Amino acid sequence: MDRDDPAFQNPTKPIGSFMDEAEALRRKEQEGWDVVEDAGRGWRRVVPSPLPKRVVELDAVKTLLGSGAIVITVGGGGIPVVADEQGHLKGVAAVIDKDFASSLLATSINADLFLISTAVEKVALNFGTPDERWVDHMTLSEARRYLEEGVHFKKGSMEPKIRAVLWFLENGGKEAIITNPENIERALAGETGTHITPD
Repeated sequence: MDRDDPAFQNPTKPIGSFMDEAEALRRKEQEGWDVVEDAGRGWRRVVPSPLPKRVVELDAVKTLLGSGAIVITVGGGGIPVVADEQGHLKGVAAVIDKDFASSLLATSINADLFLISTAVEKVALNFGTPDERWVDHMTLSEARRYLEEGVHFKKGSMEPKIRAVLWFLENGGKEAIITNPENIERALAGETGTHITPD
């Protein structure tokens, strides 16, 4: 992470368990937490979530991939670190968004496909409203437009996934898929999931 990232001054990433409003406000008062109401599901603590700038172990990941190994990395987004003036890394109190970390990794290894596994089979427009509509395919420009409209994707839920997909496609990625774990195989076969491609 960039130690000067403005996100350090604006905590937005929900962490921990859900609370009711009274408990959240008590924690804010007594423990100095920043708290927000999270997508209609309750209240949660929020912490800074600067964008990741590099994957520290990238050379090891590439070596393992080159040997044919299956690499599991950037779990939970990874451990947040910043470089000091001498380039030494030190841990910071923050959260690395797993979707952005995965997008950065996919871009860094020149992946053709970026797949995000989440709780829903497909992305929905107007999620949770009477006008909800599931989407099979969208282009980069459509995804960008839907995001800018500000009504389709909930913060802390689908919004960071769409932003991570945009980041990947804007940096040369060829396709992204969003689906749930039980439908990954079908999504890879083109039978389900939301497929997002460059224009």
